[in-house]
Amino acid sequence: MIKVALDAMGGDNAPKETVKGAIEAINADSDTFVYLVGLEDVINKELANYKYNKDQLEVVAASEVIETGEPPVMAVRRKKDSSLVKALYMVKEKKADAFVSAGSSGAILVGGQTIVGRLKGVQRPPMSPLVPTMNGVFLLADAGANVDSRPDFLVQWAKMGSIYMENVVGVKNPRVAIVNVGLEEEKGNQLVKETFPLLKACDDINFIGSIEAREIPNGGADVVVCDAFVGNVILKLYEGLGGGLIKKIKGVLMSSLKTKIGALLIKNKLKEELKTMDASQYGGAPLVGLNGLVVKTHGNAKSTEIRNSILQCVKFTKMNINDKIVKSLENMPTAND
Repeated sequence: MIKVALDAMGGDNAPKETVKGAIEAINADSDTFVYLVGLEDVINKELANYKYNKDQLEVVAASEVIETGEPPVMAVRRKKDSSLVKALYMVKEKKADAFVSAGSSGAILVGGQTIVGRLKGVQRPPMSPLVPTMNGVFLLADAGANVDSRPDFLVQWAKMGSIYMENVVGVKNPRVAIVNVGLEEEKGNQLVKETFPLLKACDDINFIGSIEAREIPNGGADVVVCDAFVGNVILKLYEGLGGGLIKKIKGVLMSSLKTKIGALLIKNKLKEELKTMDASQYGGAPLVGLNGLVVKTHGNAKSTEIRNSILQCVKFTKMNINDKIVKSLENMPTAND
């Protein structure tokens, strides 16, 4: 079985939703084993509400919890017996294949790199969420890990993102694009101008050139690369605008008797369509390029996102993604190619 260490105490809705998500995951897949890491008594109290195969789940006691507002570096160093740190060490020590947490993003980034460590050849692992589009999903790299980036970082992210999309999501020959302020090759800031020819020189990716932000929601590319400053702005704007539009739609539908009748008629179809734009359906944001998979879910993640993140880890491990990444990075273009 594929073993996933889940930080049961991480996130706004822990441990209720983390435990529920773990149960849903093991009930959905007999090849999945979950270590619930955290305050033992609290976790066992939640587990008492469920029926599950005890051969697929184990509680690992941790006496401390890293809170969201704590300084990440200090928290990881001082709280060695926290659920987050202990679960990461389980991946480092190969007791678990992957790690999932809805806890502190900073602590996960710090702990992922200092405890789990990078794969051979990886410069900087990107935070790479799967983001819904009008006709599917794309991988955004980087969305928060590396604000100051170099061209070779972005090239690696393009390669790793392509491998992830093809093997985990099932997109054949995924289209790779770099975020830019126009489509012309000569446009962009220094980072984009230096990265563009390197991406063109990669024979093992399907580089389609620049992509403007307005084309991203339309599904203009399957892998979108940029530095984490740009990526995080894209992600947060995406989330804020999406939430705002849903509120607007609900407001219109509830504004009069006539619109309420119309709302009843389209209710099921609308729910079906909105579900395709729900990021929780695709799991969390993997920190790709570590020596073991580390996945960060939203801080307010419910059981659905936790479950899908765990199952995401199982598929990642079964497809030997890390081996494919190491092999891909052996062939890196240089500025002189």
